[in-house]
Amino acid sequence: MEATARVRNLRGSARKARLILDLIRGKSVPEAQRILLFSKKSVAADVGKLLNSAIANATMKEGKVDIDNMFVDKVFADDGPIMKRFRPRAQGRATVIRRRTCHITLHILDKEEEATLGTKS
Repeated sequence: MEATARVRNLRGSARKARLILDLIRGKSVPEAQRILLFSKKSVAADVGKLLNSAIANATMKEGKVDIDNMFVDKVFADDGPIMKRFRPRAQGRATVIRRRTCHITLHILDKEEEATLGTKS
């Protein structure tokens, strides 16, 4: 069983999101939930919602799933659109403030399915 969830245009830079995503990549789903629950980074709450969404997608796809048997297969963050704002500066000048956004994709996979993924049937 596999499931994917995506969040687009999430406020916050992809660079900061990758710090959290690197912590949960390859971990089991319950362990990833624990890591995200106790992380102090603000993007961890959004990634936790995304992980719960991927679990719900797997449940809708298959019915009843055992989340203890699933793990985070692929997770990555891409840059999203940048909102540009301007701040006044000295001597009549203005500087650009970049409000960054990112797109996060999370893919969970069943451990039994991973074993049969490389074999031909």
